Amino acid sequence: MKVGAFELKEPLPDLRNLDALVALSPWIDVGSVGTSVLSLLESQCNAKDMGQLSRPGLFYDFTRYRPQIHFSESGREIEIPNTTIRYATREQESDLLFFHCLEPHMLGETFAESILKVMRKLNVRRYWTIGSMYDSVPHTRPLLVSGIASGDEMRRYLSINGVEHSEYQGPTTISLLASENAPKHGIETIVLIVRLPYYAQIEEDHSGQYRLLSLLSPLLNLSIPLDQIKRKGNEQYGRVSMAVEGDTRIKEMLEVLEMGYDSETGEKHKRSMSSLSPEIEKFLRHINKDFD
Repeated sequence: MKVGAFELKEPLPDLRNLDALVALSPWIDVGSVGTSVLSLLESQCNAKDMGQLSRPGLFYDFTRYRPQIHFSESGREIEIPNTTIRYATREQESDLLFFHCLEPHMLGETFAESILKVMRKLNVRRYWTIGSMYDSVPHTRPLLVSGIASGDEMRRYLSINGVEHSEYQGPTTISLLASENAPKHGIETIVLIVRLPYYAQIEEDHSGQYRLLSLLSPLLNLSIPLDQIKRKGNEQYGRVSMAVEGDTRIKEMLEVLEMGYDSETGEKHKRSMSSLSPEIEKFLRHINKDFD
């Protein structure tokens, strides 16, 4: 079945009280937080394939997202980068829809409109965009989360749980048109972005996963082994602490970040990478090379 630019498998499943969760790569997916959280939830809920873009080449430059060759029992196959949709049904809880989105290079408005068409076709009630970004925050403190919500009840929940209202202004992705326009069609939207320490870039940041899942689990009634994920995150950041101890420059910068974090805890935290002074940006880029 063709819905917008997507091809969905037929027959469509009977889904109830549907929550759609979206991860967008590579934008807002540092540390692979959004994509890894989606993959974890899909595994926990036994998600099934629903569809994908019928012609991904309309949206993607394949010199930037490279197709991959691999071998299977049937011979050599070419895997083309795509945006995929999966779903999971649950007996007592809301059903779930998972969008693994690659950010489009072309026809961005059509891409966003197609996502919205799928949501309307499936009667999605809430549309979650989850992800992560780098910020001038210390790894020795609880990770900060910024977010927005279109509904009053969800805004109160986020505020109670320490999620700061996002006041970000600057470059963004055309894909956000889907979440901007969803409320016009009765679909509530939520955006949750966890902020990771810029100087400690980790391929799969488990602390970022834990922070997002600790917010999502109560709302979606998910059974996730959070203690295990938290332990992995503590081990990762423990190794970062050991590296910091061996470098006086980085240790001094960490102390500055900790003081800034502590002085602003409980107040509106407005710092973002876009507001850093040029001197700090230069320093962070330099120490990141040391970690690499």
